Amino acid sequence: MADLQQAILNQIKNLETQTGKSFDEWKQIASKSGFTKHGEMVSFLKTSHGLGHGYANLIVHHANQSSASAATEETDLVAEQYKGKENLKPWYDRLMKEILAMGNDIELAPKKTYMSLRRKKQFAIIQPSTKDRLDVGLNIKDFEPTGNFIAAGSWNGMCTHRIKIEDEKMMDAELIAAIKQAYDQAG
Repeated sequence: MADLQQAILNQIKNLETQTGKSFDEWKQIASKSGFTKHGEMVSFLKTSHGLGHGYANLIVHHANQSSASAATEETDLVAEQYKGKENLKPWYDRLMKEILAMGNDIELAPKKTYMSLRRKKQFAIIQPSTKDRLDVGLNIKDFEPTGNFIAAGSWNGMCTHRIKIEDEKMMDAELIAAIKQAYDQAG
């Protein structure tokens, strides 16, 4: 929970540093854009202000609700994912730390059963599938599935590859490199 909240705070700080505008100023710009739909507001911030998708999406989510409630909603979804699977949460936290270090433009989009990670498009998901297995899905081109990497098939239509992590040792440099490749391709 704290890692997700810290990631959001870091993203806000980076936005302010890179643009010279406070987060509140950005929320006002989004609110006064004249658009009401989430996608329209995101598109407005991207095209009219040159923001990346992750920043624009973060601003719009917070412009349409309080910052505290947005962070709480995301945190609650992650907490729910790991109920009864608490032993997998340290693996998730370790992966998230590695992934968030890849860039400050990553949009965290928690769903009911998994965490979606996006740049311009989704590049990875992390899902506690069973009490003993964490699945990582990747959207990655020109990557032959070998070893622990398998074709995602019908598991998740947004992913091309799946890694079934059943042992902490499987979270190795090869996995992080594959996630980085997916991250790079999504930008």
